[in-house]
Order: sequence, then structure tokens, then C-alpha cells
Amino acid sequence: MSKTSDSPREPHRIAGYAVSLAAFSTLWGGGSWLISGSRRTWPNRYAAADLVVGALATHKLTRIIAKEGVTTPLRAPFTEFDGEAGSAEVHESPRHGAVHSLGELISCPFCLAPWVATAYVAGLVLAPGPTRAFGAAFATVAGSDALQHAYAAVSSG
Repeated sequence: MSKTSDSPREPHRIAGYAVSLAAFSTLWGGGSWLISGSRRTWPNRYAAADLVVGALATHKLTRIIAKEGVTTPLRAPFTEFDGEAGSAEVHESPRHGAVHSLGELISCPFCLAPWVATAYVAGLVLAPGPTRAFGAAFATVAGSDALQHAYAAVSSG
């Protein structure tokens, strides 16, 4: 890879990534410690339905956070608007400087997925009922989106 201003090896980006990794590790470790110190126990396995709902909910929630126009105020301090992307989504680029890595994280559904999925799995241990309700709501929205796209494809062709 050639060295450009967009290279992930730029010192400010490496520092930002290190902070993100440290934050994720700290939250994971702290959450694990909290769960282990509570009356809750770690499950030996998770139900397949919980994992499917979790995958759909994680997909939808990360798209909402990273791409939907309505969540632009959350991303605006860290990103720059590039244009409309269709289906209520926008294209944004991370701002340069100290907030670049956070801009990458908050505007990338793939980057957000480990954070959201970790929160979902921790929620299944700490508060399974509300977590399943939350997961069901966002999984249903993901299914609805798929139906909206299928309807648009069928009705336009």
C-alpha cells in the first residue's frame, strides 16, 4: 500500500485505533468483571434464535447509527457530509485530525458491529427480557426494510 494521507498507517490514525481498541477492551473486561461479580452466570451456549435475532438487530442498528439521515446529529462532530445514498441513508467521510478514528467508527456499520453485538450479548446475560425485546424490534425493522426493498424492486420493474 502506498503511503497517502488516507493510509491506515498514519500516526494519528494508529493512535486513534489504539484508543478505540483500548476502549473496547476496557469495556469488554469491565463488563465481564461486572457480570462475573453479579448473581448472573455466563451461559455455556446461546440459543440459535438469540444469535439470529442478534445478527439482524446488530445489522439494522449499526446501519441506523452509521448511515441514516436521522442520526446525522450523532455523527456530525466527527464526519463530513458527502451526499445522499438512497433509502434514507447518507454518505459521510470521517473528519481529519484527532476525531478521524471516531468518525470512521461511527460512520462504518462494519466497524460498529462488534460494539453493538457485544452490548447485545452482555444484555442477554444482564437483562435478557429487555434485550430480547430490543433485539426483536430491530430484527423486525431489518425484515421490514428487506420487504420494502423487495416491493420497490417488484413495483418498479
